Amino acid sequence: MQLRSQIVLYKADGLSSKAIAEKLSCSEHKVNRWVNRYLCNGADGLRNKPGQGCKPIMDSSDEEAVIKAIENDRLSVMKAKERWQEATGKEACRDTFRAFLSALAQDLDV
Repeated sequence: MQLRSQIVLYKADGLSSKAIAEKLSCSEHKVNRWVNRYLCNGADGLRNKPGQGCKPIMDSSDEEAVIKAIENDRLSVMKAKERWQEATGKEACRDTFRAFLSALAQDLDV
């Protein structure tokens, strides 16, 4: 998002697309594409479109497996994470797993 904002700001300052591309080490095409998206959609045009980026590692389909893993070992998040990984074949870092647990606890109103 920072690069996109810089492109728009440099363009507003009157720099050419070529000068911006050289200054930011990107292509003129990229510069023009972000300027056009900004002109058409304002600041919202600089955000990623829905469906772009990485898909979440964990989703609602993992809730049951996570709950079972926690029930088996209530005191250890890492052991619960290992059991969930074994049950689903998915992998997630400790922070991702904890964030999912936190969201799950809020959903369950714990």
